[in-house]
Amino acid sequence: MGHVNVRIMKHQVVSVTEFKARCLALLDGIGERGGTITITKRGRPLASVGPVRRSAWKSPEGAWAGKATIADDALEADTSGLWEVLRERKEARS
Repeated sequence: MGHVNVRIMKHQVVSVTEFKARCLALLDGIGERGGTITITKRGRPLASVGPVRRSAWKSPEGAWAGKATIADDALEADTSGLWEVLRERKEARS
């Protein structure tokens, strides 16, 4: 039978003093196990911290489809003169 990885997402309530002292460790815990943290000040909820909701990865393939066009004459332009200029510059340096 295969191994099942279960992530336990729990909710923690910590005082602002405890959060200040253990901030990085608490945030690492959220990153590893999920869950949320409610930060309290004098017993009253002040803030809630939780994992970022990540959107599904989208392939960049087709990202520019229908958004950009190349003029026909740009594809048929004669650029041989540009190459000649580069050759001349290279020869001048030699």
